[in-house]
Parts: sequence; C-alpha cells; structure tokens
Amino acid sequence: MTARETALRVLLEIDSLRKSEEVLNRMLEQSGLERNDRALVRELVSGTLKYRLQCDFIIAHFYRHDYAKAAAVLKNILRLGVYQLLHLDRVPRSAAVNESVKLARKYKGDHLSRLVNGLLRNISTETVHLDRWTAKMQDAERLSIIHSYPAWLTGRWIERYGIGQAETMLAHGNLPPATGYRINRLKSDPEKLFAMPTLSSARRLENDPEYFFFSKEFAAFEQLLKEGVVSVQNPTQGLACLLAAPKPGSVVYDMCAAPGGKSTFMAELMGNTGRIISLDRSAGKIERLESNAKALGITIIEAREGDALTFDPGCVPDTILLDAPCTGTGVVGRRAELRWRTTAEKLQELAGLQAAMLDRAAQLLSTGGILVYATCSVEPEENELQVEAFLQRHPEFIAETQTLTLPGSREGFDGGFAVRFSKNGK
Repeated sequence: MTARETALRVLLEIDSLRKSEEVLNRMLEQSGLERNDRALVRELVSGTLKYRLQCDFIIAHFYRHDYAKAAAVLKNILRLGVYQLLHLDRVPRSAAVNESVKLARKYKGDHLSRLVNGLLRNISTETVHLDRWTAKMQDAERLSIIHSYPAWLTGRWIERYGIGQAETMLAHGNLPPATGYRINRLKSDPEKLFAMPTLSSARRLENDPEYFFFSKEFAAFEQLLKEGVVSVQNPTQGLACLLAAPKPGSVVYDMCAAPGGKSTFMAELMGNTGRIISLDRSAGKIERLESNAKALGITIIEAREGDALTFDPGCVPDTILLDAPCTGTGVVGRRAELRWRTTAEKLQELAGLQAAMLDRAAQLLSTGGILVYATCSVEPEENELQVEAFLQRHPEFIAETQTLTLPGSREGFDGGFAVRFSKNGK
C-alpha cells in the first residue's frame, strides 16, 4: 500500500473507536513503508483527524449532494485531499488531487473518482474563505470551525478561560506536538548526557533541567531509548511524580499505571529501592509496562492486572498515585481523536468514576501517607471541583499543593492537572 492508502485505512479503523496511536503503529509495522513514507502517514493521519470538522465544513460547500449521507471511505478520502491542499505546503497540488482520485477509484469506482477529482480541483486557498463564511456565527461555533473542535468544547473553554486564552488553547492543539524526554537518572546524569553530540538539538527546561528536555529530532534518540537512558514523557505528566516525591525504600501504589511512564519515573526517583505496585485492567498493557521497566533497568515494579475500584494491593501504601481515566482535553493535540469522542455526557460519567477511585485510594492509604491525583484534562469537573468534593467527603485529607497547566501556556507542555494530598489521621 502507498502512504496515502495506509493513512486512509488507519482513519477508517479509528472511526470504529480504536485508539489512533495503537492503530497507526500496527499499520505501519505491517506496511513495509520507508521512513519518509511512514512520516507522511503519521502527518496525514494526525492532521486529517485534527482538521476533520473544518474539512467537512469546506467539503460541504463544494459537494453537490447530501454530504452527510456519503460513505465513510469517501468522506475520509476527501478529508485527506482537503487537508493536503490547505495545510501541507510541501505536498504538490497535483499529488494531493491525483492520489485521492486513485483511492476513490479503487474503493468506490470510476463514478465517484470523477466526483473526487472535480471537487478537489475546485478547492484551494483562493476558493476557501473561512473567515467570511463564519463571520456571522457565534464565537463558539465560529472558532470550532476555524480551529476544528466540537462547538460544545469550544464554548466551555471560552466560558471558563475567556476567548483569548481559549483561542490560544485551540490553536496550540493543532500544532505538531513536541516530544518530551525524561532522563533516566539510574543510567545517566544530565551533564554527562547533554555533553553528547547527539543531544545538540535538545531544549532543556529552564525550571527543571534535571529530568526533562524537548527535541524534534526523534531519530537522534532512538539508540538512547533502546538502551533505557531516556524515556518519552511530557513534563506535565512527570509533574505528578515529582509532587508525589516517593522516598527510597517506601511502598507506592500506582492505581492506573499503564503504559508505565509514571511508575518508572517514580522508581527512578526512588533509586530503584522499595516497592511499586502498578495496576492496570489490560493484560497487554501490563506486559508493555514490564517491558518498559526492564529496558530502564528497574526491578522494584510489581505489575498487576485488576480493577482499581476493587483491587487489594495486600499492603498499606505510603504513597498512592491515581492518574485517573479522564476526557484528555489537555492532550487533544497529541491524541486528535479525543476531541471527537469526548462529550458532555462522557465528562460527567468520568467524573463519577474519578470520585469513586479517589474514595478507594483514601481507604487504602496509610495515615501520614501521600495521595497524588492527576489527569490530562483541563475541565474543572475532573480537577478543581473534584478536589473540593473529595475534601468535603474526607476531612482527614489536606490538599498541600495543586497545579493546572493549560495547553499553550508553556511551550511544549501538555495540558494537565495534579494535586498532592496528605492524610493526617483525624
């Protein structure tokens, strides 16, 4: 298959509610494509997912029939074509059109291939006028089309953060996400690592130069990743572990651990001494966690399969980390399909699950222990309001510190939330 057909098949499978990264990695492994074509597939999938609503809005202006009734494969072929025409300057216009026509002919026949050809040839930066077409819309609807987000989420962010901050967050989510790396202090130290020529492209963090850095040159770090000297992790996700600050020799329970980035970081912070019980419901993810820990030289992680609401760790943990299931609105730039799968109803459902998990953590934690609750969401129902409700239910806990990172507020950082509680035994 070509890069574009691979991208099309990935998009079709994601439509059936599969996770984009899992589908993409599997398809690329099976494709036999060269490095450059693999990069094109990733760009096409990510970009087309992000700009899906905008692409549909534009296509509907040029489509002569009822676009809502079009087959999923035709919609995705058109979306791929429009994304390339309007957002990928390096792709020749002829290639974007002709390759889309070939896909339409293969999957839908000559008649619809002619439709695709005629429609895409009419679309260009000169014929698309989004600002004019959306000028009379309300802000939530207008920005949802300009930045390609669901209107309900755009409206929430405008109401919560103001239109300026909301637009910054929306725009940030459409930028290529930065790759964050964590230094494995069990195998190296920052100064030794940054003296290596391969790290010339690295951007260290001003406020945290000891653990994390960013780089756009992924290929330069492949060997270091294989050796377990560094891991891929965004600093926002690592912040929860730094808040937990687990002590060497202590007992830690990571309630929702897979794929293991936080468990392994805490093990590194503990100097690989003590005990970490890492739980997840998926056997496959548990295997991946164990593999990641082995590559990093970590031996104190005990991976377990189970449900966080009922699992008994068989001990009284000194520290509990609850990286709770959430809407993921802080990472929609990295996981583009989340913006189309998250709904107001799903938000309320997850908030109820988070509260139940927090109550379970409170029950298990030792007196004097530390509980860190974290999400990759920027919604108050999952964060600040969740904290307030928890403290009302559990007066024996004190919120020591909490932090909310908004997308776009710090270069390269994902959005997310974390709070550190202590249990005082009252």
